[in-house]
Parts: sequence; C-alpha cells; structure tokens
Amino acid sequence: MTITKLARAALVSVFAYLTGAAVQAAPLVLDLTHPVGTFSPKDGNIAEPDLSKPLKNSYAVPTFGAQAVYETLPDFKTNRGYFGLGRVLLAEHHGTHVDAPVHYNNVKETLETSTPDRRTLEQLMPNDLFGPIAFIDISSRVQAELDKNGGKPGEVGKTNFSNSSNAVVKAADIDAIADRLDTGVWIVANGGWSRFFRGASLDDSPYINGWNFPGFSAAACDRIIEIEDRKGIRINGVVMDNIGIDSGENSAGPKGDLVTDSWHCHVRGLQRGWKFVENAANLGQLAEARGAPCNLFIGAPRLVAGTGVPSRIMAVCGN
Repeated sequence: MTITKLARAALVSVFAYLTGAAVQAAPLVLDLTHPVGTFSPKDGNIAEPDLSKPLKNSYAVPTFGAQAVYETLPDFKTNRGYFGLGRVLLAEHHGTHVDAPVHYNNVKETLETSTPDRRTLEQLMPNDLFGPIAFIDISSRVQAELDKNGGKPGEVGKTNFSNSSNAVVKAADIDAIADRLDTGVWIVANGGWSRFFRGASLDDSPYINGWNFPGFSAAACDRIIEIEDRKGIRINGVVMDNIGIDSGENSAGPKGDLVTDSWHCHVRGLQRGWKFVENAANLGQLAEARGAPCNLFIGAPRLVAGTGVPSRIMAVCGN
C-alpha cells in the first residue's frame, strides 16, 4: 500500500469515527494521463518550440501538431512576492486528449446515421465526459508479439500488429464485454503501449513503429456498432493507449498513405457520437481494481469550436 493509499484510508477512518458511519474501503483513483511536456519558444516566437530548451523534464512526443510551447510572462508583483504567469501554445490533438464528434466529417460516403453528430467541444455535456468503464486488456498478447523482437517494437516482419494479428482488439474481445455495453459506457482497452510514447517525429518513433501498433481492428469497431444497433444503445466512446484508437493498419489504410480508406473507427464511430481518448497512459492500472466497478472522468475544457483538446483523464474504482 502506498503512502497515498494509507493517507486516504486514514481519512476515511477518521470520518467514519466522527460521523459514526461504517468504515468502507476508499475508492481507487487512477490518473490515466501523460504529462504535457513544454519547450521554450524559439527566438521568442511562441509559434515555434525550441526542442533544445525543454522545461523541467519535458521530452518530445509523437504528435500531429507541434510540441507544446510555454512562454513566461512578466511577473505580477506584490509587496510580499509575485505571481508567476505564462501562456501556452498547444495543439488540439496533442498528448492525452479527447476527440469531439466533429473531429471527423464523412462527406463522400453513405453516412453512418441519418443525423450525424457534429458537436464541438463546448457542446459536450457532463454525461458525455463521464461513465462506467468496460475494460479490455490485450497487453499480454501485445507483449507476446513484442517478445518476438526482444521486447521492443519492430517493423512489419519482426512484429505484427495488423488487423489479422492476435495482438489487436478483435471482435471476440468486444463479444466478451457485450453484456456490459450500454448507453454512456466507455470501452477502455489496455495494450501496454503507453510506455513507448516518445519521439519528436511520427516517422521514427517506436510508438508509431511504422504504423504497426496495437489498437482496435476494423472488425472490433464494426462489432461495437452491431451491438449498439441490436440493443438500441449508444456508448460514450473508446479509450486506447495509442495515437488514434484504430490499429496502425486501420489508421494508415490499405495503401499506407493515411488517406485511402483509412481511420476506420473514426469514420464510423465519431459521426455516431462516440468520443475518443487517445494517447492514454498506464491503462494497466485498471487491473488493480480487481473487478470493482470503475468510472471514467474526462477533464476537457469547453473549447468553443474545438475538435479535440488535451485533457486530464481519471478513473475512480470501487463502490
């Protein structure tokens, strides 16, 4: 038991003593968020990070935007000290973040629904950002695939995270939690992949691994939709410890160009109103709940017109 857990348990005991309430186990509170590393502006230009000047222990991570820039502003002084102030330039889909439904707009093919969801971040309600967790853990299967390459990500041929691989979320994984799926539920899948979340370029990061990484297969997302339609429900969304929910193969598409028939789960799920949490961290912590019910909380700013935003993701487990 950690000091934090001991302290929490002590507080619960004191409260129970003072109120006469029965002592209950404290809930397990988990942080599923990567820290957002920041860099000083290059030549005073807040629009450009200086990767040679990381703040504190920051490091570059794979992103579709730039690394985050932190600019220190003049102190606001008082007679006893001062307030530190700064401003941040941060891409919407950087680090651990949530995708709003408007993030993908299907304009060329038959729409998934006759009333596609086009909500931006400020239109999401509290219930969109909270809900019970249905947990899937494929980390042992992912590790078995990594073990073929000395425990490290490797190019296709050394490791295989294609849709046909056993090391992705498959339709059978969705079938295994089908009885737990209901309106407002979050499907959280742990691949154990967050430990590779480093590298300034999408081209050479082990996290991207040449678009060969675990995620939701096309069949898995199709099965979620089948269950939704059969049960008349709508899940809240999907959480994964990779850059885009989809497996690498789904993300890149059959031609590997990130354009042609790519992003299968995004194309089908977002217009149905799903939200995605991408680049989640340390999802294996949810196994510590040992079957206790867990709820997901997403601290997403109400960014007007936003398609996504870096967010603090937490889970609370226990009765």
